[in-house]
Amino acid sequence: MLSDLVAGALQDASDRRGARSLADVEAAALARPAALDALGALSPSERVKIIAEVKRASPSRGALAEIPDPAALACSYETGGASAISVLTERRRFGGSLADLEAVRDAVSVPVLRKDFIADPYQVFEARAAGADLVLLIVAALEQPVMQELFDLVGELGMTALVETHSGDEVSRALDLGATLVGVNARNLSTFELDQNLFGRLADSIPSGVTRVAESAVKSAADVAHYRAAGADVVLVGEALVIHGDPVATLNEFLRS
Repeated sequence: MLSDLVAGALQDASDRRGARSLADVEAAALARPAALDALGALSPSERVKIIAEVKRASPSRGALAEIPDPAALACSYETGGASAISVLTERRRFGGSLADLEAVRDAVSVPVLRKDFIADPYQVFEARAAGADLVLLIVAALEQPVMQELFDLVGELGMTALVETHSGDEVSRALDLGATLVGVNARNLSTFELDQNLFGRLADSIPSGVTRVAESAVKSAADVAHYRAAGADVVLVGEALVIHGDPVATLNEFLRS
């Protein structure tokens, strides 16, 4: 599944490059105002922080919500207390787009994450050109030299990389990059099975000074509390927010966990 998602994302990026050259996208990226301080926004505090996700669909669950106005949803997330907004920009299986990211960036004052299957520098420049402050890099999808190149480019453009891991070895690879924002995804991206206790098993291998993000398997405030007790500084929440009718109330509940 992960290989297919990466291949599709790269094909879509190649198609976009046919309409908009790397030079044009790079110029647009460099013309953007400076990225927001995502590390500051997500830094550890007395209360758990939440990255709230604009997510229409997923390969495991299919369609989740139509989300005709991603900017309005993102504003409700900010009102509800989200410290950052994640926007799925993958088209084929998640129904997202860079237009969603641009709309969200224009509507909120908190940092915005481009969540996609990033494997080419063109996609990093696209992220900054669209206004992203953070870019997701998935260790399982990338060879170390390629990931280092992408990680360095993210930093050169003033953004922050959220480096996603699924094992102790992948945490080590993330730290070797110099990552200061490390996620542990409870969802196996090959089988799409969930293991909510994975974060707890890996948390101690992420040193102090690195912000720890728990991803996936969040359906209730109890799940947020579970991650917080295991050492999460930040919890990324997607499905639970888009399927509930009141994301502001849901976020308020989660943040009290």
